Amino acid sequence: MPIIKSARKRMKVTEKKTKQNQILKSKYKNALKEFEEALETGSADLEELYRNAVRQIDKASGKVIHKNKAARLKSKIARKFNS
Repeated sequence: MPIIKSARKRMKVTEKKTKQNQILKSKYKNALKEFEEALETGSADLEELYRNAVRQIDKASGKVIHKNKAARLKSKIARKFNS
């Protein structure tokens, strides 16, 4: 346990940011999974799920995942959506 006041604050901030990052990461992964499942089943709301997945990837881009990975993921799901 840190003794110095600033170290205690940094610890709290780090915990808070870690939780926020985990939430962002799980949201974009869940959106991708939902899109993939809808693609397999031929769901009617495929376009909405596609837009949601792209939106979640954009939000995670630069914070949780690298911007190039985000672009690669968006390109991948766009190809699947258009085919």
